[in-house]
Amino acid sequence: MGEVIRFVPKSERERARLIREARAIYDGIFPPADPVSEQQDKAPVSHVASGANAHPHR
Repeated sequence: MGEVIRFVPKSERERARLIREARAIYDGIFPPADPVSEQQDKAPVSHVASGANAHPHR
């Protein structure tokens, strides 16, 4: 059987390259959180001040 070859325009390849580069820069500045800290962030919060319990700063 024959192979299917898809033509990818240069602009699409350049766009994909720029997105990969931007993601690498972003991950360098804001590293992805590790799974352990994500689980701690999702832990239930027992003390939340909102509504009538909130105290405005004067």
